[in-house]
Amino acid sequence: MRAAALYGILGPLSLSLSMSALLATPATGRPLAAPTARAATTAAASTPSVTAPAGAAGAPLTAPAAPATRSASAVPVAPAWSSWSGSPATAATAAAPPGDAASARGVALAARRAAKRGIAFRRCPRAEALAAPITCGKVSVPLDYARPRGKHISLTVSRVGATGPKARRQGALVYNPGGPGASGMAFPEYAAERAFRRVAAAYDFVGYAPRGVGRSAPLSCQRPSAYAKAPTSSPPHPTAAFKRRLVARARAYVRGCVRRAGRALAHYTTLNNARDLEVLRAALGQRRLTFVGASYGTYYGAVYATLFPGRVRRMVFDSVVNPAPWRIWYRDNLDQSVAFERRWRDWRRWVARHHAVYHLGTTDARVLASYEKARRRLGHKPAGGVVGTAQLQSAFLRTGYNDAYWDPAARALAAYLHGDPEPLIALAAPDPAQAADDENGNAVYTAVECNDAPWPRTWATWNRDNTALARRAPFETWDNVAMNLPCAFWPLKPGRPLDVGHLEAVGPRTGRVALPPVLLLSAERDAATPYAGAKELWHRLPGSSLVTEWKAGTHGVWGGPNDCVNRHVDTYLLTGRTPGRAASCAPRPEPVPLPAPAPLPESGKQPAAIPGTP
Repeated sequence: MRAAALYGILGPLSLSLSMSALLATPATGRPLAAPTARAATTAAASTPSVTAPAGAAGAPLTAPAAPATRSASAVPVAPAWSSWSGSPATAATAAAPPGDAASARGVALAARRAAKRGIAFRRCPRAEALAAPITCGKVSVPLDYARPRGKHISLTVSRVGATGPKARRQGALVYNPGGPGASGMAFPEYAAERAFRRVAAAYDFVGYAPRGVGRSAPLSCQRPSAYAKAPTSSPPHPTAAFKRRLVARARAYVRGCVRRAGRALAHYTTLNNARDLEVLRAALGQRRLTFVGASYGTYYGAVYATLFPGRVRRMVFDSVVNPAPWRIWYRDNLDQSVAFERRWRDWRRWVARHHAVYHLGTTDARVLASYEKARRRLGHKPAGGVVGTAQLQSAFLRTGYNDAYWDPAARALAAYLHGDPEPLIALAAPDPAQAADDENGNAVYTAVECNDAPWPRTWATWNRDNTALARRAPFETWDNVAMNLPCAFWPLKPGRPLDVGHLEAVGPRTGRVALPPVLLLSAERDAATPYAGAKELWHRLPGSSLVTEWKAGTHGVWGGPNDCVNRHVDTYLLTGRTPGRAASCAPRPEPVPLPAPAPLPESGKQPAAIPGTP
């Protein structure tokens, strides 16, 4: 899946584009992972050579009635994928994951050791690009929790202290931007932003790089130069020959993962991410965890809440992945492609309303024709020698993540069609400096999603489902296939997704522990994590509260321009009070064309981060 804001890639679905492009904060659009201002644009999903991961995901499904005053009809119903996918009746949902008892003992042992050792925070290494007063440290976690005395890996952690009086401080606030494959190391930088200052006065802001990401025992599946290859192609309706190349490249990518990671490859999973979070909690000296997760971070945060309900203090899930076990991850990706088609149409209609500014067409169909004209032209002659159709698609996918890209994308397209390719090159050309980080993020994304759950094992199933889907949702469908196709050929036995919210699934003792109220945030028209996913988790976590930003689609809402949403988050994190079972917020203002081109947002794909699905 693709991912997003303060957020990273999302794991369940594929977000194409570079990792740095997908990670950002809702408030500023600044990336949480990479501080570069130029967005990398090589879309993993959008290139025939399986490249970067994409964002977080949740899928539009036939969900229970919407909260507040809206009717269920306001939420689009996802198609029924009859050719493949488990159903609630057939999915193995209630059983605890294999090795759960041994892993549970391993987590407890690792957490006790981490609590004794703590984390030695010092000046951050230059490679992290984090300046004082932010400090950095490491926490040791078992590679395999079933063998806690075996090999360990180190996770990098960053922290900035709370700014308020000691008497009002509430401990550590841990953040994850999504992915899988996104780093939250830059999160402490946001403590200085206006939208986060009230919370930053009460909490230490703590970020970290999950296992495999950044300098946390980094995972790699191919050379960064191969990953960042450009220009590449991304046809919305690929030929049989192109599909054969997709399959060949997916197989080659899998071989690279196995060759480079060896036996460690099996241990990159959502379950282990949740277990690592428990060890991090202990190492920080926190009796209970306060956590904000975005995009894919909402999924493994929800898995954590299911495994360790007694360790939860407060949790905010922003842009929620659909956690239904039978949707992880194949169906989530199919549904995400449907949702991106809707957001793509939202952008085209907005551009058409501003035809006097952009001159791209007075209807969404005419704006689409302008885009297709540019795509055909780039297919014959890539812009600047590096922007082909895949880079174009990846760059314009950002419009589905964040409204901040609407004006820059429209201006770049208009300039290109009128003979000036430079704005499009600036928007879409890959940044070689980000190639290593992007390849690393894509490798983690792939390993986690492929290990987490069963995927169709035959190409015929993928081809049938996605050929049919692309007839009505062509914009993102085949890029999502390219992003996730390695899972069809994954050599390791897949896991069984945990039945999130079903506490009895992890043991009767755990089942007697009540989960405190948690806060869910969702934009009604979010494409990376469709709204139905938020409603699914809302119903799975009794006592949870769902805050909906209606008629909005930016992925990641905390810290953005919606004061209504931000007030609910501040109140919850500072006092523990939720706005009741559900609350509604009016949409943020629609973008207004600027009189002159503005600097691009620092976050590429969205202002995650990834799901992933991922």
